Amino acid sequence: MKAGIVGLPNVGKSTLFNCLSNAKAQSANFPFCTIEPNIGVVNVPDSRLEKLEELVNPERVVPATVEIVDIAGLVKGASKGEGLGNQFLGNIRETDAILHVLRCFDNDNVVHVDGSVDPIRDKETIDMELQLKDLETVEKKLDKVKRAAKTGNKEAQKEEVVLLKLKEGLEAGTSVRAIAVEKDARKEYVNPLQFITDKPVMYVCNVDEESAVNGNSYVEKVRNAVAHEEAAILFLAVGTEADITELETYEERQMFLEDMGLDEPGSAKLIRGAYKLLNLETYFTAGEKEVRAWTIPIGATAPQAAGVIHTDFEKGFIRAEVISYADYVSYGSEQKVKEAGKMRVEGKDYIVQDGDVMHFRFNV
Repeated sequence: MKAGIVGLPNVGKSTLFNCLSNAKAQSANFPFCTIEPNIGVVNVPDSRLEKLEELVNPERVVPATVEIVDIAGLVKGASKGEGLGNQFLGNIRETDAILHVLRCFDNDNVVHVDGSVDPIRDKETIDMELQLKDLETVEKKLDKVKRAAKTGNKEAQKEEVVLLKLKEGLEAGTSVRAIAVEKDARKEYVNPLQFITDKPVMYVCNVDEESAVNGNSYVEKVRNAVAHEEAAILFLAVGTEADITELETYEERQMFLEDMGLDEPGSAKLIRGAYKLLNLETYFTAGEKEVRAWTIPIGATAPQAAGVIHTDFEKGFIRAEVISYADYVSYGSEQKVKEAGKMRVEGKDYIVQDGDVMHFRFNV
């Protein structure tokens, strides 16, 4: 599962990517600095993992990760192949969620591709290009479905109604994710077409250092503009965050954050936000050799969670021994949890909860 960083050229995408992954992608003050997408595997900050490490004292600790992709900047006309349009749209289609970076700071030394700072205009530019590409997808599919519907095919007639609704919405400038379609119809007719504007999105407002704690007027404009969307919003001073990651020691980084009035880097909030955006959650395994965070989709069953460790665990699943994170911390060890009768035995239908500490019994 991966989230793609998108935006106009020169809004801070590659700097943000560097900040998140320390991969040192090239960043410079001119458009199209990024052509091939950079990919970084980023650790998900989780204080629960640190607490389990403290209690268990294992030989090693393995955090959950999320894949972040830095995609080339998009310009007007991308849906028709302008700039790096076709490549951009192909790269974004391969991601599972979108981190849409918007420039929300004034700085005459950093050029803007449109000559002035206006995050709403920038958002609409990218939305329009993505919507136009999705409109192409709808129209191609509609041509086939209409022919089948005319022959009296009931299924095709149902699909035609849904596709016409999507077409109307996209032509009006509405992204697929914001077009009201019944759940079953969305699952059957919309999801298989993998619309770009149906991907979950987080708007990342890139602000100056002075606005890192409370945001600014640009952020408020973005908030108002996306109020009708099911979208997350986060603001952070990307340039300053990048400077913080360059500091050598944890103590130096913490002092810098405290001087800014922050309790943690904004990038940590963004990574956790991306994880949530991808509909992911974490369960833990904890033993002397290893304390580890495992990534699963929200709603996964115990056998599916076991399968993340090894497919044999899922095939031969017998039961899961489960301790809630709160109980583990409250009692201080697995043994004490067992003595208190707080370890549960769960079967194949158990839906894993975020933070569960688990052992699996299996037989292959």
